[in-house]
Amino acid sequence: MTAKKVGILGGTFDPLHVGHLLIANEVYHALSLDEVRFMPSGRPPHKNTSGGASDEHRIKMVEMAIEEIPYFRLELIEFERSGPSYTYDTIIRLKKRDPGVQFYFIIGGDMIDYLPRWSRITELAGEVQFVGVRRHGSSGETDYPVQMIQTPMIDLSSTLLRQRIRNGIDVTFLLPQKVYDYITKEELYES
Repeated sequence: MTAKKVGILGGTFDPLHVGHLLIANEVYHALSLDEVRFMPSGRPPHKNTSGGASDEHRIKMVEMAIEEIPYFRLELIEFERSGPSYTYDTIIRLKKRDPGVQFYFIIGGDMIDYLPRWSRITELAGEVQFVGVRRHGSSGETDYPVQMIQTPMIDLSSTLLRQRIRNGIDVTFLLPQKVYDYITKEELYES
C-alpha cells in the first residue's frame, strides 16, 4: 500500500493571501499529493507576532480561504500544546498521530536560507521531505535535502498586506475576497 502523501504549509497566515494558496496548489499538483494542510503556527520561536490578528482570527481566515478547495485542509496541531512551536516537535507529533503518512514540509526561499538555524535541523531533515519554492531576495540554496518546485513567483507578504490595510491602500486580488471581507468586518490591522 502506498503511503498517503500530505503537504504541510506552515505559517503565521496573518493574513493568509493568494501567494500561500498558489504555492500550496502548485506543490499539490507537482508532487501528486493527496492533500495540503495549512498549519497556522502556534508561537514561532523566531517571530514577534505582536500587532497581528489573534489565533482565532488567523484560524478563521485560513478556514474561509480554503473551504471550497477539496484537497486543502486546516491543521491545528500547533495549538494542542503551549510554549514555542518547533517544527521538529510538530513533525514528530504529526507522524505519531498519522502513521503511514509521508509528509512534505513546504517552505519558501527565505526559510531555506534560514534552515541552518532551525532547531534540530539534521534530525528534522531525516523525518520529513522539505519542498522549497523560490522567493524574491533569497538564494534558495542549502546543504540540506530540499526538493525544489518551480512556481510562479508573487512578491507578496503578510507584513506588506497588514501595512497596506493599515494605510487604507487597496488589496484587491491579493487576498481571497472572503478573507478581505472578514478583515474589514472585524476591523483587523487597522491603526
